[in-house]
Amino acid sequence: MTPSPSGQGIFDPGYEDLPDCLRVFPLSGALLLPGGRLPLNIFEPRYLNMVNDSIASDRLIGMIQTLEEERAAAQPEIYQTGCVGRIISFSETEDGRYLITLGGLIRFDVVSELPEKDGFRQVQPRYSRFRADLDEPKDDLEGEIDRAGLLGALRDYFDCRGIQGDWDAIEETPDGQLVTSLAMICPFAPSEKQALLEAMTLPERAETMTTILQMAAHGAPEAPARH
Repeated sequence: MTPSPSGQGIFDPGYEDLPDCLRVFPLSGALLLPGGRLPLNIFEPRYLNMVNDSIASDRLIGMIQTLEEERAAAQPEIYQTGCVGRIISFSETEDGRYLITLGGLIRFDVVSELPEKDGFRQVQPRYSRFRADLDEPKDDLEGEIDRAGLLGALRDYFDCRGIQGDWDAIEETPDGQLVTSLAMICPFAPSEKQALLEAMTLPERAETMTTILQMAAHGAPEAPARH
């Protein structure tokens, strides 16, 4: 997963073009953030149908997590906040799978769940709380996070898990891209990933991540889930 800076791409929809009916892919532990890139291996028939439907229309899919205690259910309950991604790459395999990559656009709240279509789930989304996700990147966001605190917690986290980090690359990565990349790639619990998704601003997400890293490094219990 290689997140890129947020902001409108030439093929991305504007706020007024976002759909009132959004197909969703419920997947626990998978986090998509605005500006991020999420590769997916699609093989279940209902999700092959979802990709076909998306390719034939707006190329949008809403990534949303299932509640941890509901993962084994046939129709698991989902969190109430997810992130819209646009299919930015697509390929087929000889054994009937789709390999796609979603580019994160804007988060959404679930207003209600709509009837299924060809086996995949759909929701009525509300985007208004997250309209700023579509803004162009702002240079003045750099320096707004406690970068030293975040990197210190990240070092402790890597050390306690035996992870070798590319610290030269980490040090050179801009704040927004760094926080997005870590949030999506690190093996945090689903409830922790949801807390990162729902953090409204970059400084809030960085602070939440620092806390998660510190708790993990010191063997503390998981942070409570946010709904």
